[in-house]
Amino acid sequence: MSNLNHFVAIDWRSGPDRIYFFFKDTDTYSRFDLGSNSVSANYPASTAGSWDTFDPYTKDLRFGLTTTSFGWNAGSDEDIAWLFFYQGTTPMVCKYDQDKDKVAAFYKVADSAWKPILPYFDKIIAGTWFQLTGHPFLFRFILNDGHYLSFNFKAKTVTRNRFGEYQLGALKPYKDRIITAAQNDRTLADSYWYIFLTNNEYLTYNIQSDRLVSGPRTINDDNWPGLLRG
Repeated sequence: MSNLNHFVAIDWRSGPDRIYFFFKDTDTYSRFDLGSNSVSANYPASTAGSWDTFDPYTKDLRFGLTTTSFGWNAGSDEDIAWLFFYQGTTPMVCKYDQDKDKVAAFYKVADSAWKPILPYFDKIIAGTWFQLTGHPFLFRFILNDGHYLSFNFKAKTVTRNRFGEYQLGALKPYKDRIITAAQNDRTLADSYWYIFLTNNEYLTYNIQSDRLVSGPRTINDDNWPGLLRG
């Protein structure tokens, strides 16, 4: 897998922090363990038999993100991956329980808490829970046209802004190259958003300080060991 295209990255917060990569051309996936900075030798692996009843939809995955004890489940300790996809022509979201490693529910986006983002569904290529101090209900979604969405879950409001209009100005030069992104929610440190670009490159963006930490850098076995393994 020397060239990364058509893939989706999802952050994972249950147990050791990870990022899962879904390679849609081959319907395979890899697990990158952030603690050990590596993909174990048994990846990439087939998605079949690995993702419970979400298996049939892995090739249709468009973007996803993780929440922990958030909003509708405040007070609990649920780690949930929200996996957005099309079922036919219908925008759908799968609530995937990371702690139980199984699907908890499927919803039409139009019938879910994510309904406010529906008008932009076709343009969204990545999303994350921003978790800024004083803004616990804030999500960001990167669009494929040089804009981003701010979604306030509590207020159920969505605003669309250009990169650099309030935030994310560092992404402006790369607006036509972004493929996917996933967050590293680092303990006792600012969270990083890894933004993957065409030509096997990536950016490291600091969410709290709204700045580019590094990049573009080439994806290789020094910084993403095992990710390019075919």
